Amino acid sequence: MGGTFAASLPELAHRCHTMFLAVFDTEQVEAVVEGTLLSAIGSNSGKIVLCASTCDPDRIAALGGRIEPQGLDLLETPISGTSEQVRQGRGVALVGGDAAKFERVADIIGAIFPSHFYMGPIGQAGRTKLAINLILGLNRLALAEGLVFAERMQLEPARFLEVARQAASYSQVMDTKGPKMLRGDFYQRAELARLSRTSS
Repeated sequence: MGGTFAASLPELAHRCHTMFLAVFDTEQVEAVVEGTLLSAIGSNSGKIVLCASTCDPDRIAALGGRIEPQGLDLLETPISGTSEQVRQGRGVALVGGDAAKFERVADIIGAIFPSHFYMGPIGQAGRTKLAINLILGLNRLALAEGLVFAERMQLEPARFLEVARQAASYSQVMDTKGPKMLRGDFYQRAELARLSRTSS
């Protein structure tokens, strides 16, 4: 498809004008950007880093402020969507950073995320995702409570979910998590919790 390999991050930083970064957390983003990329490319490169990691909004904004005078620009692009939605190319990118820099890489962002929204200065995309995740968590909780309530009233859970999807109560959570709740499939969340405990 025209791709070529790079042997290391420094080599990648030299060869690419725009880099797409997806690591675990804010600390790793800081380590890669300041510890590897900046030292590899030097100052006044004009290169752009797109950061898809979900980061602390204040820390990512501070990082952007630290590296901009050194000629490296950072745009945050956290992704809203379930793992399956992202695999299917239906994740929504939330973009924060300098608007002019966003315009320069809008074609790259559009190629990766058909749906994307510019939210304002760096940090605002992360804050947007925090608010979305709050709603998402509450929707999941409400769906779980509703399914349990329906079952205790002797309603058939799968049939109830089918009806709820067509009613005013509908949310995307019913499509992405409802069938898993019916099956008692909580593997992914349990695995993420285990990994989180291991990493901490």
